[in-house]
Amino acid sequence: MTVKESHTSGHNKSHNKTGRGDMGKKAAGYAGMIFILLLIGLPLYWTLSGSLKTHPEIYTNPVTWYPHHMHPQNYDEATQRVPFWHYLRNSLIITVILCTVKITLGVLSAYALAILRFPGRNLIFIIIISALMVPSEITVISNYALVAGLGWRNTFQGIIIPLAGIAFGTFLMRNHFMSLPKELIEAARMDGAGPMQLLFRVLLPVSGPTLVAFAMITVVNEWNQYLWPYVMADTDKVAPLPVGLALLQNSDGVTNWGPVMAATLLTMVPILLLFIFLQKYMIKGLTTGAVKG
Repeated sequence: MTVKESHTSGHNKSHNKTGRGDMGKKAAGYAGMIFILLLIGLPLYWTLSGSLKTHPEIYTNPVTWYPHHMHPQNYDEATQRVPFWHYLRNSLIITVILCTVKITLGVLSAYALAILRFPGRNLIFIIIISALMVPSEITVISNYALVAGLGWRNTFQGIIIPLAGIAFGTFLMRNHFMSLPKELIEAARMDGAGPMQLLFRVLLPVSGPTLVAFAMITVVNEWNQYLWPYVMADTDKVAPLPVGLALLQNSDGVTNWGPVMAATLLTMVPILLLFIFLQKYMIKGLTTGAVKG
């Protein structure tokens, strides 16, 4: 065998090994994707299937993975046994107000801590970040005493104001603003842009993915709030959907899982559709900087 043939043979072997390695990585990647899909999809399918089953069929042994007798009346029962649409309205009010407040305060505070120069800004940022290390459950008793003392029980302000902290949003947006090219900011200042013009005309237009990620995380978190609204709401006047689901589950003393699963699915659908629509922006905002120099 000549030197050239030996070199060609070695190159082909190396290429084949590389090809097999790439195929192995792709196979592992696809296997991981399928596993995650099953991990997420199976509970959703089980909820959908259970929402269409009759009460006896839910408790059959062995379990059935699809309803043999469709029972869509579970959806009517879910919306009639408790004031479901009233809870939905309350959830929309709480989520919209909290998201508006959190996004506004998060962007403004992050802008101040990342772009503006003033004494003690690093200390302020450390104090804000330390709030992320405190579980919200620890503050329930003290917050309850304060809110009850103000006469805010069974009110929207009693639910919304204690939840309006923006530590995560400040952290996310500050890091994003600091990742933007300094040349972009300096050029805007040289063109005469003031602080608010710099924020609204320069920084926010290039911060869309991160801002969408921040908004999506906030919407999901506030939509699923349960503990604090449950503590503050004794009536249907201001109770959101998670509290309504708990009341539906315990309304007759014995849980009828068909209506509960139907109500759960109705509760998930708005957020699921929103996530599907915005997921590419959310992922991009969490994994990349918006602008690269």
